[in-house]
Amino acid sequence: MEKAKISVIQLFAMMFLFELGTMLVINFGINAKKDSWLAILLGMCLGIALFFIYYALFLQYPNLPLTGYVRKIFGRYIGWIIGLIYVLFFLYESARGLRDFGELLLSSTMTETPLLAINILMILTISYVIYLGIEVLGRTAEVLIVILIFFGFTGNSFVYLSGNIHLHNLQPFLENGWKPILTTVLPLTTFNPFGEAIVFTMLLPYLNRAKSVKRVWLSAILSSGLILSYTAGLNITTLGVEQVERSTFPLLSTIGKVNLFNFIQRLDAIVVFTFLITMFFKISIWFYCAVIGITDLFKIKNHQQIVLPLSIIVLFLSEVIASSFLEHIEEGLKFVQYPIHLPLMVIIPLVMLFIALIRNRFKKKVKLKSNST
Repeated sequence: MEKAKISVIQLFAMMFLFELGTMLVINFGINAKKDSWLAILLGMCLGIALFFIYYALFLQYPNLPLTGYVRKIFGRYIGWIIGLIYVLFFLYESARGLRDFGELLLSSTMTETPLLAINILMILTISYVIYLGIEVLGRTAEVLIVILIFFGFTGNSFVYLSGNIHLHNLQPFLENGWKPILTTVLPLTTFNPFGEAIVFTMLLPYLNRAKSVKRVWLSAILSSGLILSYTAGLNITTLGVEQVERSTFPLLSTIGKVNLFNFIQRLDAIVVFTFLITMFFKISIWFYCAVIGITDLFKIKNHQQIVLPLSIIVLFLSEVIASSFLEHIEEGLKFVQYPIHLPLMVIIPLVMLFIALIRNRFKKKVKLKSNST
């Protein structure tokens, strides 16, 4: 692994921006209709449960990334194969994120620009930062999270001042009962984005204060979850649930309704810049973890030499992953959740934790017996 360290604030900033990602601007959790904000909160609670699985594994192997301790637990060969599956998963998710980013710009501001041109510019920027290393990515997160907070405060202020908030759009509470909420929580709002935080099991060894992992990770989950829930409620109170359902990017429509004194309007750029920041880190972290995973599995001396080849692979995948944006969204909702997310985010980590705890307990018993004799 790269010989570098990141601070507590940098890790929080990266986690926070990663968790927001695409979910901040799409109609996240809208399958639960008016109660989408509640579905997100419940998904956050289950995401916290998943966090404790990942955190327990970190406590067992605090100096190893996921691709390292998976070989310790399952053995050299089986563990290597499972580690490679995780690396391919990281590459796949970075390609999905790149496609999401390109499609938003196409539909919102750069309608005449080829998708390939947008994605090339984004992946080149990401590759340059990843080439410089995790410390540069962490320092960039420290700066951009401040800008993101400023954009969020400004945009929300204008939405409230414009008088477009109608709280009755959230009523009645539980209009369709619990079933649509629970079917939205599992798997959608649990795995995306909270279960995706498994990617940070690759980054925790870089933290300069390992004892702060629990506090930082929980803070990132809670803050991002509350903001996503709030944003879902804001979209519904401003647009109404029917328009949110029809809109691919409802936050753009919400900010687009701002009109103060016939002067302050057309604030779509705030959402576009916000999405650019969050998606930059979402893609960068998936991509960086794929890079260091391959570096670890194949014993490559320097991660920098594989950044460019992998960036070309991610770019190619983002183009061929689906023939249209609708197909891309459908794939993410149906194909990815149970066949990919469930085993990689829940089943395998639980099995690893069970084996690690049993093995370590057995080792302690052996040590006690040897000491007593």
